[in-house]
Amino acid sequence: MDAYTPDFSLEVQGVKGFCPVGETYAKQQIAKKTMPVLSCEGPCIRGEIARLAANLVAQEVPALARACHAETFFVPHSAMAAWVKEAEKIIMIDGCFLKCHGRVLKKLVREDRVVQFDALPFYKKYNDIFLMDNVPEGERKAVARQVADKIIAKLKQEAALEPAAA
Repeated sequence: MDAYTPDFSLEVQGVKGFCPVGETYAKQQIAKKTMPVLSCEGPCIRGEIARLAANLVAQEVPALARACHAETFFVPHSAMAAWVKEAEKIIMIDGCFLKCHGRVLKKLVREDRVVQFDALPFYKKYNDIFLMDNVPEGERKAVARQVADKIIAKLKQEAALEPAAA
């Protein structure tokens, strides 16, 4: 098996319409000029920790708000996609070194606008566990808290929350 995948594209079935509440929410975020936070998600413990940490980061930093990765990636005519594509900075919290969502995001927006984190180095656990359900919920939340605190500190340190000078 080849350990490298070159760039590729994926054909996605089209869709009519959009998510009505997603449209309202994204338009509110556009008006407030918040920066979107996207994350890895899924049954994997690493993706779950990234998702929980992203929620905490977005809840605790007024300049940020959660964005829906699925609507951003797969409903290109949505307000959610417009918000992410037009945002000055986008915070991307991936669950591991594969950086799946981040790789997609960097094909949608200029790479210099993406502030990307791999959550795994912040806690260095669960290398032999796949399913999130194999880690107690309280422990998942505690580790996500750790990751969120470190990401918030890094964002403040690197001034990534500051708008770029015009």
